[in-house]
Amino acid sequence: MSVVLVTGSGGLIGSEAARHFAGIGLDVLGIDNDMRARFYGGEASTANNVRRLMQDLGAAYHHEHMDIRDREGISRLFGRYRRDIVLVVHAAAQPSHDWAASDPFTDFDINATGTLNLLQNVREQCADAPFIHCSTNKVYGDRPNSLPFVELDTRWELEPSNPYYEGVTEDMPIDGCLHSIFGASKLAADIMVQEYGRYFGLKTACFRAGTLTGPAHAATELHGFLAYVMRCAMERRTYNLYGYHGKQVRDAIHAHDVVAAFEAFFRRPRSGEVYNLGGGRHANVSNLEAIALAEKISGNEMRVTYHEQNRIGDHIWWVSSMAKWRSHYPSWSPTYDVPATLVEIYEENMGNWKPTR
Repeated sequence: MSVVLVTGSGGLIGSEAARHFAGIGLDVLGIDNDMRARFYGGEASTANNVRRLMQDLGAAYHHEHMDIRDREGISRLFGRYRRDIVLVVHAAAQPSHDWAASDPFTDFDINATGTLNLLQNVREQCADAPFIHCSTNKVYGDRPNSLPFVELDTRWELEPSNPYYEGVTEDMPIDGCLHSIFGASKLAADIMVQEYGRYFGLKTACFRAGTLTGPAHAATELHGFLAYVMRCAMERRTYNLYGYHGKQVRDAIHAHDVVAAFEAFFRRPRSGEVYNLGGGRHANVSNLEAIALAEKISGNEMRVTYHEQNRIGDHIWWVSSMAKWRSHYPSWSPTYDVPATLVEIYEENMGNWKPTR
């Protein structure tokens, strides 16, 4: 038996990873306790995704309603499978930098200590299994905001001569800047994943993602940028823009392309690696541009309220450089751009996201 253990299996990346690896013949052990519903309310619940995984994948998927902070429970679970576990995809997290400030203990316990629980069990019970960690571009803090941006009609942008024009590379410093509480907890986890690769020799990779997206996203205001823009357009909700004239730029990578990268690493793992992961110059968009696209696709004029104060630690502009990743794994290439992703989100949710009075 060959098992891939997926934490956060009910979330966007976790559920996509479960389906992908089941599709190539692995048994999937999913861990998810639906804390998203606690974080953001019932509309953000992952319970439906888990039910669909159990229904669609059948015997190839086994679910554990478990908290990654439960050190003894996690140890028992790993002990049940031991070296049958051939891959760990760690996608469970408290994912919002806004929410983290309201409960720093919970945020750190999930993001940092929960990651350590998993790493130590891989080391003790299935040391040959590659460990893939879903990190974040927030580990760079607000350092990218020091770049010399130019304000254009719909976005902030860099001059083509800037060394980061094609995207932020992994050598951007992480010290001496503001990270947000969420960014700090994810950075602690990120460094620990690297250390278990370099110090103990585990096969580990931190994927520092920008905007992860796809139709399986349980879109909510505090997490899930593109899906939430489309949800607001379809349900005629008011969309809140925070600071920077609504011109802040995000690159976006579809969950399908993310898990294709995970499989590439699984096939040829390395130790202690760090990769920026995003849409890069292939797929990026500003808030204003995303709103315009959502209006065009949905046929609805959006209701938008602008707030002058930006969110603490928010990036003015983020585009990932994929140069390092593609030099290590040249066969990988993205398949979705932003318009294609938004169309898919729209089509998949036509029966769910309807205007309410």
